[in-house]
Amino acid sequence: MSQTYSDDYLKSILTRVKRIAVVGVSMNPVRPSYYVARYLSLKGFTVLPVNPGHAGKMLFGQTVVSSLSDIEGGVDMVDIFRRPEHVPPIVEEALARFADLKAIWMQIGVVHEGAAEMARARGVDVVMDRCPKIEYQRLFGELRMGGFNTGVISSKL
Repeated sequence: MSQTYSDDYLKSILTRVKRIAVVGVSMNPVRPSYYVARYLSLKGFTVLPVNPGHAGKMLFGQTVVSSLSDIEGGVDMVDIFRRPEHVPPIVEEALARFADLKAIWMQIGVVHEGAAEMARARGVDVVMDRCPKIEYQRLFGELRMGGFNTGVISSKL
């Protein structure tokens, strides 16, 4: 079930946010969570990697932390690379931890209406079942005819 969002809505989120916590980021360069986080960091966003299995390691100039609560300072958007059943506690933690949170973004295949409603009730924008990298490329004119910006996505090791 694909979600529908206006281009203006998506563009406003991607224009307003600066600090993005990526929950479930991988250290493996062929994993989507890695190349999406890398892309966002190359576009000038501050990407704060969250993955308890890699806590303490460095990724894109930032130290990987175990949880959202371990992040110092505020976060504008939380990008979630976790299965839908894991989303509610992540959203609860984000809402409790970041008073000025602007957006919750759930990756392609991740939809949780209950968690989305919880965020919306607090005035936080929600995007589900979409990828900020793909939307950024599409909305800011970076997609090529094949649909992806070449050189970033590869299945080769």
